Amino acid sequence: MGATVYHADLQEAQADPALAALLGRSSDSAPFDRLDWLALLAEHCFPGATCKLAVARDGEALAVLPFRTGPEGAAPLGTWYSFFVRPLVSDPARAPALLTAIARSLAPSGAAHLSPLPEAEALALAQAFRAAGWIGMAEPCDTNHILKLQGRSFAEYWSARPGALRETVRRKSARGKVALRIETAFSEADWAAYEAIYAKSWKPEEGNPAFLRAFAQAESTTGALRMGVAEIDGEPVAAQFWTVEGSTAWIHKLAHDEAHRAHSPGTLLTAALLAHVIDTDRVHTVDFGTGNDGYKRDWMESQRPRYALRFYRPAAARHWPALARLAASAAKRRMLVVRPRDALVSPQAAG
Repeated sequence: MGATVYHADLQEAQADPALAALLGRSSDSAPFDRLDWLALLAEHCFPGATCKLAVARDGEALAVLPFRTGPEGAAPLGTWYSFFVRPLVSDPARAPALLTAIARSLAPSGAAHLSPLPEAEALALAQAFRAAGWIGMAEPCDTNHILKLQGRSFAEYWSARPGALRETVRRKSARGKVALRIETAFSEADWAAYEAIYAKSWKPEEGNPAFLRAFAQAESTTGALRMGVAEIDGEPVAAQFWTVEGSTAWIHKLAHDEAHRAHSPGTLLTAALLAHVIDTDRVHTVDFGTGNDGYKRDWMESQRPRYALRFYRPAAARHWPALARLAASAAKRRMLVVRPRDALVSPQAAG
C-alpha cells in the first residue's frame, strides 16, 4: 500500500499525537526539529509566509518535512538561527518510500530549495526527489563544527586544546579580573545584558531578537537553558546563550564587548561553559553550529558538511533556465549530469 500524504499547518500537527511526538522533545531530539521551535519561527520570522509540514503515513510509519511556500516553490522552514533543517522519519527502513511520497506531493510548486541539511538527510532527500521525477543537485554549502567527548572529562578534553588557548585561559584567569557565572533560568537582566553586549560586539546586527528571546524563555522552562555571563567590576562584558538537549550542548549565541577584549572574557566564558556541560550536564556532543570561523577549530575537534538541495520539476517550463544553469554548473564542477528522471548530485554528496 502506498503512503498517504498531506500538508498540515503547525496547529494541525499539535493535534496529531504521533506527529507531535515525532516533532517533540526526546532523548535524542534537537531544538531545530521540534514543533515549538517551528511555531516560534512561523510567529516571529515568517510573517505572512505559509509554513507547512509535508506528512507521509504508511500504517504506523511516519515522515515529515517542514517547509514554507514561496514564489519560487518549497523553501526551508529555518533561518540563520537554525543549525540545520531536515525531514524526520519514525521508521528509517521506510524512509525511501515515505520521502519519495513527500517529494511527489511538492510537485505543484515546481521547485524546492532546501538548506542547510545534514549529509545523511541530504542524500536521502536527493534520492527521494530523483525517484519522484525531479531534477536537481545536492552540494556542500556550509560547515558544522562539533566536539565528540567519547566519555572524556573536561580536564581530559582541555589537555588536548592548543597550547596558546590554554595559556590564555590560565593567564587571564589568574589575574582575577573577570568574574564568571552560568545561569539555568531566564533572567530579564541577563538577557538585557546579552543584547547590550551583542550590540557592542563584532557580530552583525541581530536578525530577530524577539525570536531568540522567546526561545531562551521557552528553554528556561524546561531546564535546557545555559546562560553564561562574564563581568568586570560588576559590569557584564560577555554573554553566551547555550542549550542542552538530547545529550548535546548547542552553542547558539556568543558575544563580548570589544572594549574589554584584552581581558579575553569571551574565551574564559566559553571554557567555563564547556566545563559545565561536560562535567555537570554530561553531554556527549557539543555543537558549534554552522560557519567556518577559524576560532571554532580551537574548541571543536571535528567538522562535517552541510548541504543545499536545489531540485526542479522538469515539466515546469519556467524552471528550464534554472535547470540549464545547473547542468552548466555541474559540468564545470565535474558533477554528474543525468537524464530527466535522475537526480543531479555531486560526487562528494554521493560519497
